[in-house]
Amino acid sequence: MDALPNATIRRGGLNPRSAGFASNALPEVMGSHGGVSVRYAPDPAKQWIVLRATYNRVFQAFRRLMDDGFEAYVPMRITLTTDRGSRRKRKEPLLPGLLFVYSNFEQFDTYLKSNRALPFLNYYYDHFRTLANGNNPPLIVDYDDMLNFINLTSVDNQHIRMVKPEQCHFKGGEEVRITAGQFKGIKGRVARVSGQQRVVVVIDGLCSVATAYIPTDFIEYI
Repeated sequence: MDALPNATIRRGGLNPRSAGFASNALPEVMGSHGGVSVRYAPDPAKQWIVLRATYNRVFQAFRRLMDDGFEAYVPMRITLTTDRGSRRKRKEPLLPGLLFVYSNFEQFDTYLKSNRALPFLNYYYDHFRTLANGNNPPLIVDYDDMLNFINLTSVDNQHIRMVKPEQCHFKGGEEVRITAGQFKGIKGRVARVSGQQRVVVVIDGLCSVATAYIPTDFIEYI
């Protein structure tokens, strides 16, 4: 079976409790697990860089980065489909066409610009910042924010969903931590989404993702 996300690729110290390797179309049954604790060794020389793969080639880019020794991540979401009367779980990209790489930026920039095998892979730019030359810089995600995002999007739950700001009715601006259940350890802001209390994780400049329903007893303010 091809190694695909929802997972990071091991190149050294990475050892997720539940790797979640699967084919593009998730098999009929997906193993259940709690919140995934992914441990990347913090490296001040590395950053989480957001990339865009055109022409639906995100998995091709993912495999190539893996083969070339990079740590990469493609967030996936679970969907339920009906096939001949049976409901099956499948995985599809949460952010179509986007993936993340954890690398030294200068080294990766040289690699990307000189690699003729990846003409369809480009940076995803930060549209909220402007450089002195008037261009937008590549979007970089904070290390702790990225691990929190990975832990959330690695949970086996079909109720995790992308949300728009207008869909979220936030209960104050304080950050909270989930203390129990499948999403234990996830940090974000409490909001009412689709009539349910959830915790929303925001990646600035990119997306907001909501957990499934979270009881009040499972929430602590930090």
